[in-house]
Amino acid sequence: MSTENVIAVILGGGRGTRLFPLTRDRAKPSVPIAGKFRLVDIPISNCLHSGLDRIFVLTQFNSVSLNRHIAQAYRFDSYRRGFVQILAAQQTLMGDEWYQGTADAVKHNQPYILNPRFPDEYILILAGDHLYRMDYRKMLAVHTETKADITVSVIPVSKDVTSGLGILQTDANGRITDFVEKPQTEAELQKLRVEPDVFTARGIEPKGREYIASMGIYIFNRNVIQDVLKDDTNVDFGRDIIPKSIANRTVSAYFFDGYWEDIGTIRAFYSANIALTDVSPDFNFYDEQAPIYTNRRHLPSTKVNSSSIRSSILAEGSIIDDSELDRTIVGIRSIIANGSRVYQSVLMGADFYESDALQSQNAKTGIPNVGIGEKCLIQNAIIDKNARIGDNAVIANTKNLDNHDADNYYIRDGIVIVPKDATILPDTII
Repeated sequence: MSTENVIAVILGGGRGTRLFPLTRDRAKPSVPIAGKFRLVDIPISNCLHSGLDRIFVLTQFNSVSLNRHIAQAYRFDSYRRGFVQILAAQQTLMGDEWYQGTADAVKHNQPYILNPRFPDEYILILAGDHLYRMDYRKMLAVHTETKADITVSVIPVSKDVTSGLGILQTDANGRITDFVEKPQTEAELQKLRVEPDVFTARGIEPKGREYIASMGIYIFNRNVIQDVLKDDTNVDFGRDIIPKSIANRTVSAYFFDGYWEDIGTIRAFYSANIALTDVSPDFNFYDEQAPIYTNRRHLPSTKVNSSSIRSSILAEGSIIDDSELDRTIVGIRSIIANGSRVYQSVLMGADFYESDALQSQNAKTGIPNVGIGEKCLIQNAIIDKNARIGDNAVIANTKNLDNHDADNYYIRDGIVIVPKDATILPDTII
């Protein structure tokens, strides 16, 4: 299926409050994942493997690091018309307010996305915080075969996750007949429940799943998206445009049954990272035919000295001295000093190495070096970039708190998060 007449738009999301403090200093798509990648690398890589090389990324909060990453990682040669371009929120004649929702963000950027110089027939709308692999050409084929105005990519889900997703029903031809954004009541759920043969008819094993969820991936015909964005009350795709459109437009479902995870919360982010350490993880970063692209940093290989490491992922440029690691993600340039133990944790690493002179200055001023100090215990934690963890520190939620805010750390869903550039002094117990 040709994608020459398709343009892709990746939604950077709003403040990312559910991912705070990882989004304190960066846009949600810029949050690191799997040691060396950024969340935005996932949809961009999917686009490139699907033959899509004209991609806009829409952001409005903390977009500096995302701008830098996009500029460094995605450089196309001068003989191609492809691009990956950031469209940050700005005041224009169309409006001077912040984006009010996903659809409003696209509306504010219509002059770029629907540029008459690129008379694309289809607009592909993607989220910037999902982990999955998809060939969008298959979705486009369903869209054109069903002569749809809008196509929504959907996935079977169980009841326990329905409250955070858009849940829908389809007819026998795959046309969406009902849609509720984040249903909360038992009556709503009962109305949206589907029989197993809805899935088996499409070659999908139900596996106890009784609901169909939107993945937040949409294909719009050009004239349709222009029309729906004229309505000022349409500020969000899932909450406004899709429910309204099913009454008077052909809105089709593209059924997908691969791995898909919405990385919208600290728990989801933590669990998705730790799951990557499984022997055979559901999401495979090791697919040579469809690699996930990111910035080439030209770092040295990771060095491990007399350490015990089990079921962990080590990104390049790290140094691990006489330590014990289990089910842990070790990000780029991570330094782990002698005698430390790190279990079921995500270490994001560092943006730089400290010179000997800087480390000497740290010693004089009593500041720990960037990285994990000696004889530390870190368990069920996320350590963001450039954090300084002093010797003998314990970061393990020893009080079993669900949520807590402190000056230099946070606890969300029982997971301790040390934010970017934070300092944990020696002998601290969390």
